[in-house]
Amino acid sequence: PRHIFVSEALRAQAYKDNALPIAAGQTISQPYIVARMTELLRLTGKERVLEIGAGSGYQTAVLAMLARKVYAIERLPILANEAKRKIRELGFRNVSLKCADGTEGWDVYAPFDAILVAAGGPNIPQPLLDQLEIGGHLVIPVGESRKSQKLVRITRTEKGFSREDCGPCAFVPLIGHFGWENGA
Repeated sequence: PRHIFVSEALRAQAYKDNALPIAAGQTISQPYIVARMTELLRLTGKERVLEIGAGSGYQTAVLAMLARKVYAIERLPILANEAKRKIRELGFRNVSLKCADGTEGWDVYAPFDAILVAAGGPNIPQPLLDQLEIGGHLVIPVGESRKSQKLVRITRTEKGFSREDCGPCAFVPLIGHFGWENGA
């Protein structure tokens, strides 16, 4: 239920296919892009998924309904705390969410069958590639601009990685050690 993850003032717009503002200058992705990114992960229900940029927790909740376990990271404490509260209120028991630099991944739980990044970076963070299981998919917006990117699916094979461009997109910047500098 997307309306739970937006402010009361925006609830009437919750099911329109638009990104909407949440706290701290961030956004909740439009429903189409949430569905598209989730589809690109090719989940079967058995996966351990890493989500970077949990934001409001909406994408986290979608993933929790489709995967065995979700490990979510949000760098902004105000968003991480609110997302944890909403996930808990909805009764999800298969989600672990922490406040940290998502570009570094969550190596203690690696490797992951799927990784979804809900922020656009200048490149694909090496720690995320390192934490992807063979046969797994990583979906991430990548581009030279902080305002527009290409949605990319990376698949890890026994011999390396394959890359598939999945169309243009626009996400908030991926801030962190292996992403954009904050404020740059």
